[in-house]
Amino acid sequence: MPRATEPLPLNNASARRIWLRAQRLDMPSPFGEGAAAVAAAVDHLGYVQIDTINVIERCHHHILFSRIPNYRRADLKQAQSADKSVFEYWTHALSYIPSKDIGFFLPAMKAHKREGHKWFSSVTPSDTRKVMRLLRAGPLTIRDIDDDVLTEKEHLWQSRKPSKRALQLAFYGGVATVSERTGMLKTYELMIRHFGWDKPPKPASASAFIAYLLDRALRSQGIVSLESICHLDAPSKKAVRRLIDARVRRKELVPLALEGAGKQEHWARSDVLEPAEGDPDLVHILSPFDPLIIQRKRTELIFGYGHRFEAYVPKQKRLFGYFALPVLVGNEIVAALDLKTDRQNKKLLMQKWSWVGPGKKQAARKELKRRIEEELDRFERFQLAE
Repeated sequence: MPRATEPLPLNNASARRIWLRAQRLDMPSPFGEGAAAVAAAVDHLGYVQIDTINVIERCHHHILFSRIPNYRRADLKQAQSADKSVFEYWTHALSYIPSKDIGFFLPAMKAHKREGHKWFSSVTPSDTRKVMRLLRAGPLTIRDIDDDVLTEKEHLWQSRKPSKRALQLAFYGGVATVSERTGMLKTYELMIRHFGWDKPPKPASASAFIAYLLDRALRSQGIVSLESICHLDAPSKKAVRRLIDARVRRKELVPLALEGAGKQEHWARSDVLEPAEGDPDLVHILSPFDPLIIQRKRTELIFGYGHRFEAYVPKQKRLFGYFALPVLVGNEIVAALDLKTDRQNKKLLMQKWSWVGPGKKQAARKELKRRIEEELDRFERFQLAE
């Protein structure tokens, strides 16, 4: 038997540089400006997570602001509602996804349309007929439906309105899409009418979907593991591993022995293994839902920083605070800031400042603090704009 390819050793410092370059967090303005920059950022990252928490600006705006210095919320609205270059659907969470990738999600939509969705098993045929009648008449928000008889929730995040559940089922089944957001109020539209299709795109094959998962991760992560490619998608691991092995045999991927990873395997394309040095002066105040942070074990492995999301942790047990934001300076995470936007008084409030990693070194703190405070001024302006 031929000898297996020996993994190439890679230290954490190199891994950080590669990941930051892949995330486009090591350069000042990688995507340009406006709605085109939003589309380019979502396309490169593969998805941008959506979340309802608004202690500070919601994470989808925050993630885009971290990569588009002059980002405006109207740019995302333009991309979603007018240009239709991005759409909403489920990845590992509800996310903005490039519209050109919709074919990869059509099989899941068809399955939900055919089999239903476990989260919305209480939706009745009459609920569905009602919302479909209203949707056919034109775009629809839940506020346009005022004749619901409220029902008990089946789980914590579920609406008590049967019509909202029916709209969400239509969304997961690919019948409806979110054509616009005003804050977190969603306007639903028939998907085929929103995109102006004569007929829907062709659904991707199972093998094409697996290649999409791998290629998306390679593009946005640089260095990948089976866990990072299939984040919260364990059923895809077996097929992804087969594809990785095939690409290694064809010398399209290089196996890596990442410092501190033990037996966990990693891979990369050879062309990313010697990235150019990024801008060491850049400071980013990141969302806890940022792609650099959301996979906690990966962040801890490569950056030596274990982020804690403590919004649901009892106050007395919190280490960093209710909604702590990691701070990236150059290629190191040096602090976690628990911030809150006081919109009424137009202030960004500092709840707690925690030094982490290199930020724990007393000698470096004065200069780090100055640079972080400069970025906080810009971050505050973003929070209070528009």
